[in-house]
Parts: sequence; structure tokens; C-alpha cells
Amino acid sequence: MKTLNQLLVQLKPLQVAGDLAMSISAIEIDSRKVTPGAAFVAIAGVQSDGHAFIGKAIELGASAIVCEVMPTECIEGVTYIKVSSSQEAAARMAVEFYDHPSTKVKLVGVTGTNGKTTIATLLFKLFRQLGYTCGLISTVQNQIDDAIIPATHTTPDAISLNALMQQMVSAGCSYVFMECSSHAIHQHRITGLQFDGALFSNITHDHLDYHKTFDEYIRVKKKFFDDLPSTAFAISNADDKRGEVMLQNTSATKYLYSLKTMAAFKGKILENALTGLVMTINDQEVHFRLIGTFNAYNLLAVYGAAICLGKDSHEVLTALSLLTGAEGRFDYIISANQMIGIVDYAHTPDALENVLATIKKLRKGYEQIITVVGCGGDRDKTKRPIMAQAACDLSDRVILTSDNPRTEDPEAILRDMETGLSSSAKRKYITIADRQLAIEEAVKMAKAEDIILVAGKGHEKYQDINGVKYPFDDKQILQSAFNTITS
Repeated sequence: MKTLNQLLVQLKPLQVAGDLAMSISAIEIDSRKVTPGAAFVAIAGVQSDGHAFIGKAIELGASAIVCEVMPTECIEGVTYIKVSSSQEAAARMAVEFYDHPSTKVKLVGVTGTNGKTTIATLLFKLFRQLGYTCGLISTVQNQIDDAIIPATHTTPDAISLNALMQQMVSAGCSYVFMECSSHAIHQHRITGLQFDGALFSNITHDHLDYHKTFDEYIRVKKKFFDDLPSTAFAISNADDKRGEVMLQNTSATKYLYSLKTMAAFKGKILENALTGLVMTINDQEVHFRLIGTFNAYNLLAVYGAAICLGKDSHEVLTALSLLTGAEGRFDYIISANQMIGIVDYAHTPDALENVLATIKKLRKGYEQIITVVGCGGDRDKTKRPIMAQAACDLSDRVILTSDNPRTEDPEAILRDMETGLSSSAKRKYITIADRQLAIEEAVKMAKAEDIILVAGKGHEKYQDINGVKYPFDDKQILQSAFNTITS
């Protein structure tokens, strides 16, 4: 237990009413989880305002309330603390409550639009291969060595994150590799953590439903690097037009990686096939199991981080050559009659273009590329027609379908995707709102050696429809359709 005084050491409260010497048993941002002796932090979120649940938190035994707006009536025996940002307060209090867990490991964060999960997962697998106990915090799953903890967000809330990192410290982790989403940076989920290194993959059109403008999205990503200490390293993609911008104001030691220009970590693709990549990294030739130019960039980033963490170049490349990527990232299966099915998380225009461009390079020339793709509901609507056009531009046949419609009408999402499609694109696609039927139809369309891409959901094992998460696994459904067509 910690006292409020101890928890507030990194904060400057605007107003205090009550006893700051009292001990606090827990910190909560969800009023339903409050237990006697807890501090409840009221956060004004996108969907609900925690200030409306202060009364509920006190009923459940909250001893302290941290808020941006003081209640009109204060209950005797409860301490009230007004702050300028409840999100920042929650993060800094959590860091203190859990005894600064990020200072007890080597913490490396990965940000960017695409590639975060693969880079973080490869780093986790690499360092385990090198003999270290490691933690992973990612979109697909959180992991402490062999123990898997399901992930609900790309980056957990600040309290859950510090609690998880404390578990990692207790388990003896030397390294923790974490995806850092733009939402997490903006919402102070990673505030107060001490990073030993940070990587930038790329930045493209995404999350404008939240950030509103592309400039703001860039600014938030850049803030992650701006806040790094001078003891950290910062690695960025020189081939992304904003790669060097990310490092402009950082105090960290700067490094670049590239396939196109001189850089500290320089790669060249020698061979790119369904059997994997052959490439040189800093003049050392290696065969990797991963496929595609986008994975060449991911491998360069991982190699760079390992070198910055003091590992031997030869050992790193040897271990990397044995690794596979993250689940749902260019994850492929082959049917009995040699159809190729690829499941990928690509849910942005750039990611979809990258995957399809890779498939086009890998095919022999005569195979059809059939793409099944949708767009999520209650998310950035501006990317919907761009996604549809990209699919049509780079595929022979396209089925537009549902992704996670959430609270939107799937047919309305499909109409948004169809808006503005070129006349040539309109000859290539059909719409099937039911995602399972769409996948099955793609398999029926395909012939031996054709390539079917099912994009958008990747590792996810559910479909979110009107607040209910129904079991749904793209890879499983694709495999079942393959079994049916070849039986």
C-alpha cells in the first residue's frame, strides 16, 4: 500500500480536500472495479465520463477521488484531488503504486501505423531465442515468457500496463517489448514509463476518426520520440518520408534503417519468394522465413534494436533466420489442390497495398488474386473507398464484406466502400455482407494455384456486431472452405 502523498509525488494537484496521508489499496479508472480503500480516477473518455460514476465509486468504498471537475458535494472522510489531466494522473499514480516497474527492465517501444505487432513480436521471440526471459505487450497478445495473457487493446490502460509490467519484473523479465499506439500516447497510457529504446516503422492514413487530422496523428506519434531520455536509442525508417521528422527533437541517440539509402542498418533484398526472403543486412547475407518487402523493413528494425541493446550481430542474424512472424500477419495456408490462402491484419489502405503488392511480386504471373476485404464500423470512414479502390487496383477479383461492423449497418459500410470506385474497379468486385459467406465464395471462385487474400482481421478470433463479440476466425473459416472444396 502507498499513501496518497506518495502516489502524487509526480503531480501538482490544482485543489485538495481531505487527508493526503491515508493509505490507498488500489487505483481504479473503472468504478465497477472499486474496492474499499481504493482511489478512483475519474476520466472523461470518448464513450463515457468517469465523473458521472464518482458516487458509485464512493458507494463501493473509494477513499479518494481524483478528478478534473470537483463534485458540488464532498462526502466526509473521502479525499478529493483536482488535477488538470485525469489521464496523466492515473498514469503517474500507477507508476508510483507499482514501484516504477519500467526502470527494472529494458523497455523498448514500437510505434508506427503498420508493422508494430510484427516488430514487437520478433524482438520478443529473438531475445527469448538468445536466452532471456522477456515480456511482450502487443495487439495479438501479452506474454510473459510462455504465459499468454489475452490483449484487449494494442496498449493497455496505464494502471493495467504498470500492473502487467510489475508481473513481468516479478517473473524475472530482463526485456519488455511493447507496441505503443497513437491512442496510448495521446491518452497518457505510457506516461511515466522509462524507455530504453523506441522504433518507428512508418506512418500512413489511419485513426483519423480519433485524431481528426493527419498532422495531429503525426504529432502524437512524434511526441513518443520527443519524450525519450538521452540514455535511450531511437531507430527510424529512413525510407518513410516522415522517418527523419520523427527524430528531429529527440534527446535519444538516433539511428536510421533503410533498403534504399545509406543508413546505420542497411538492407538489400536479393530474393523475395513464398519460401522467404534472402537479403543482406549490413553486408551479411541471410535467409529469413518471413515474406515480402514490408517484412524486410521489419527485420531491419529488429536487427537495429538488438544491436543497440548490445547483442552480437552474427548471433542476432542467426536467431532471426529461424523465426516466424506474428499470427495473422501474412499468415498463409495451402489447399490440397494448391490454392494459396493468406490471412492478414491489413486494415489500412497502405497495409493492404503492401500485402497485395507483395503477392503480385510473388505470383508466377497467371494466378488470380482474389481479395476479401471490409472496413470496421464506428471508425475512420474516409479510408473506406480508398481501401476498396486499392483492393480493386491490385486484385483480379474482389469481394467487399463486413469486418467488425460494431454499431453500424454493414450494408451502409459497403456503400461507403463503393463510393468513388473507378469504372474499371466496378467490373471486378461483388459485395457479400456476411463475412463467412464471402470467404467461402472466394474459394469457390478460385482455381488451383490462385491466391486468396482475406484482409482486415488477421489474428482476431471474433466479429464485433452491436456490442457482442461473436466467435470468428478468418484462418479457420478459410481452411474449412478449402477442405470442403477439395473433399
